[in-house]
Amino acid sequence: MATLKSSSLLNPSMSSSSQQKRVIRAAINIPKRVTSISLPELRTRVFDGVELHSSIEKRPSPISINTGFKSIENTGADPLVMSKIYAILEAVADRVEMHNNIGDQRTNWNSLLLNSINAIILAAVTMAGIAAISAGAPVAALKLSSCSMYVAATGMLSIVNKIQPSQLAEEQRNAVRLFKQLQNQIQTMICVGNPTAVDVKDLMEKVLALDKAYPLPLLGVMLEKFPETVEPAVWWPTERRRRQSKGPCGNKDFNGWNMKLEEEMREIVNVMRVKDREDYMRLANKALKLNKILAITAPVLTGLAALGSAFVGSPSHGSWAVMLSVLCGALASVVNAFEHGGQVGMVFEMYRSNAGFFKLVEESIELNLREADLERRENGELFETKVCLQLGRSLSQLRDLAAASSSKGIEIDEFASKLF
Repeated sequence: MATLKSSSLLNPSMSSSSQQKRVIRAAINIPKRVTSISLPELRTRVFDGVELHSSIEKRPSPISINTGFKSIENTGADPLVMSKIYAILEAVADRVEMHNNIGDQRTNWNSLLLNSINAIILAAVTMAGIAAISAGAPVAALKLSSCSMYVAATGMLSIVNKIQPSQLAEEQRNAVRLFKQLQNQIQTMICVGNPTAVDVKDLMEKVLALDKAYPLPLLGVMLEKFPETVEPAVWWPTERRRRQSKGPCGNKDFNGWNMKLEEEMREIVNVMRVKDREDYMRLANKALKLNKILAITAPVLTGLAALGSAFVGSPSHGSWAVMLSVLCGALASVVNAFEHGGQVGMVFEMYRSNAGFFKLVEESIELNLREADLERRENGELFETKVCLQLGRSLSQLRDLAAASSSKGIEIDEFASKLF
């Protein structure tokens, strides 16, 4: 350093050049000052080329993750599978919104069409009555107006009774509830499960089964509102597979299953089949028959009223024409109010859906019992708890019901479900 100072004194040009060198060296030395911060990993990478090379090789390559879709080290889930699961979750959330909006729309249809048709019928009744006591030119206008209104009401009733807006609204409400249930199952699977490609396939089948059970369009794929035979609603895949992992207790207690639990589940299935599902199917048949009678009666009455209003004021048929027009119109209004105001179609769909719920629980129990490998069943204790919650019972109440059902010579009067 002393030599450098002495040489700079002897030669000013050399001094200026050395100052420039010092400035340059100071600029180069800035990174060394930064490396003095206590970051061991950063210091190793800067000064140790070998360690830098080895640390890069230890990290997974982004290219290999995106193209090979290897398992993520932290979650153990396949990135491609998780992407599909999230895509299904987004589609299910969108289905919930669509069915909710269309359900509100069809509820409005039911109330608006009910009020509009009743208003048209009552206006036609009033005009027919006024025409009967009038004379001269206004009679023809009143007769024509009354007859036109009755014909319009007949056509509207035929369409409304065919599509059953109250039943359509109930279908959408059921779809919203079931899609929300599926949405919660997917979220639970993401949080606590380890989804695989089989889970993706199962979820896709469930979504498509729900789309088929509760379609959105009216033309072409609308559910039959007056079927020949009543069947329980089915919103799950027809071919269901049991693919369960080991239960929490492993092999110590046979995955939570034992002979007593199996017998208990069989008795619960018998009670649901004989009492609950049979009762709701009987009620659904009654609601369907009543709905058919009302759907046919209302248009027939308005048609007769239109025929009567055409002969109002006639010298030979005036009295019976007025009576037919006014009486049939009033009865048609009452029938329409009872059918769509009482939402008989909705009641039928509710009973049919409840019967489908018990059928689903029965199939779930039978699917587990048919599986010979206990480790492929759902854990017995967990499954028993789920059945209790579905039926609105405690564990002790469920076991008492199974014991009462297994007793020979005793006819059980209690239903399996305490929810509805």
